[in-house]
Amino acid sequence: MSKKKKDQKVKELKGKNRKGKVVKVETLKAEDPPVEVQTNKKVEAVQEQPQVIEQVVDPGGDGRGEIKAADQDSAKLKKLSTKEYEKELRLLQIEMVKLQEWVKAKGFKVVIIFEGRDAAGKGGCIKRITECLNPRYTRVTALPVPTEREKTQWYFQRYIAHLPAAGEMVLFDRSWYNRAGVERVMGFCADEEYGEFLRSCPEFERMLVRSGIILIKYWFSVSDKEQERRFQARIDDPTKRWKLSPMDMASRTRWVEYSKAKDEMFKYTDIKQAPWWVVTSDDKKRARLNCISHLLSMIPYQDLTPESMTLPPRQADEGYVRPPISDQTFVPEVY
Repeated sequence: MSKKKKDQKVKELKGKNRKGKVVKVETLKAEDPPVEVQTNKKVEAVQEQPQVIEQVVDPGGDGRGEIKAADQDSAKLKKLSTKEYEKELRLLQIEMVKLQEWVKAKGFKVVIIFEGRDAAGKGGCIKRITECLNPRYTRVTALPVPTEREKTQWYFQRYIAHLPAAGEMVLFDRSWYNRAGVERVMGFCADEEYGEFLRSCPEFERMLVRSGIILIKYWFSVSDKEQERRFQARIDDPTKRWKLSPMDMASRTRWVEYSKAKDEMFKYTDIKQAPWWVVTSDDKKRARLNCISHLLSMIPYQDLTPESMTLPPRQADEGYVRPPISDQTFVPEVY
């Protein structure tokens, strides 16, 4: 397609769009060469299908926009089976173990922030990341409401105590961005405190990066319909009701306010040294796999998995006499 015809096509698309602001229009040609996507273990050739994609801002949504394709059906991914999901997750978790060993060996300090709306899938992703890792070197930090004493401290002070030492990874299940989200929307901070946060946060994070910390920030984006479904599932399941709070219920009635707060937060804190990475999380399985895969790509690593060992034979009894079983107290065998 000639440049003149391509420009004409773009002009026609812009003229048709009346529901939102077009932020990007891209034409993919069938003759375009395959794009090589490189990971730590494999190089995969991906051939893009010829289609025109429009990305349109969705004023009533999550601020992440919606994607409309000329062929709507091609934009829909088939449901990932549990078997496929568990297979891919297993491979990624093995790579996460390798990454942890590399971080330990090199003395890296890694901070990973997980933010997003309630029920967006942050906790489930964190659980899958840490499931096979050594908790001595990888820990999750989810701070409760600040105490009266902490409220008088410098805002970032209580988070600093949880930053990693050499060889450690810390995953923040919500973080200092509470001030730009729930505190802003629910009125828990003054306008002056909010403004100071937006000024200080980028500099605070640049300081962390200059000190040698690898800072990675994820925003989990969920639609209003999917959030409602997950909230209802938590209400129906007694084992999950603890995940709901009056604050979660209030967030449903302030959906647009949270969208605006998120947009403003991105405006000031999506910095070059620590950009935001958005994870589309309506499909939990794909969101987890995509996030873990991306995390692995952010830190180049090598395989330092300990070599396989041979189990030595058990020590012989050599006259050892076990005390009577009746002297011990056992857990009742109910099952």
